[in-house]
Amino acid sequence: MLLELLVGFVVSLLVLAGILVMLGPNVKGTIHRIRSLRRPTTVPSVFQKGPHEALPPGLNPKTQRVLVAAARLSTWLRAHGQEDLSKEVRGAAARLTSNEPAGLYAMQTALRKLKALSIEDNARERLNALSNELRIAVQDRFEQLELLPFKRP
Repeated sequence: MLLELLVGFVVSLLVLAGILVMLGPNVKGTIHRIRSLRRPTTVPSVFQKGPHEALPPGLNPKTQRVLVAAARLSTWLRAHGQEDLSKEVRGAAARLTSNEPAGLYAMQTALRKLKALSIEDNARERLNALSNELRIAVQDRFEQLELLPFKRP
């Protein structure tokens, strides 16, 4: 009985040694890879809740607020058949990421054109809310950059 246990132990050691010889000189790397196959302890970033709009990194938070508001307004305008004005808002937002003062002035011009837009009454309320959100964000950024003197009431 004792002899059988000893023979079994020696056989298993020989099999393990044979496996290590087959793996070659990169045994440590292989063992490390096998250990890294465990389940991750954190939730992958794909499944974590994050911002809905993709924004370029490194922008001022108020500039990001302008871009988010412009994206919402542009999407709403496109959905309601105002493709030209939607393109103008998107163009101003694109200009905002490369040349911020020029983009802010272009955004202000687009907001002025929005006032003259004729649209049915039930959609006018949502348009006013979106345009006011964008207007406030643009004014805040203007004030922060000290481009134009906006006076608060």
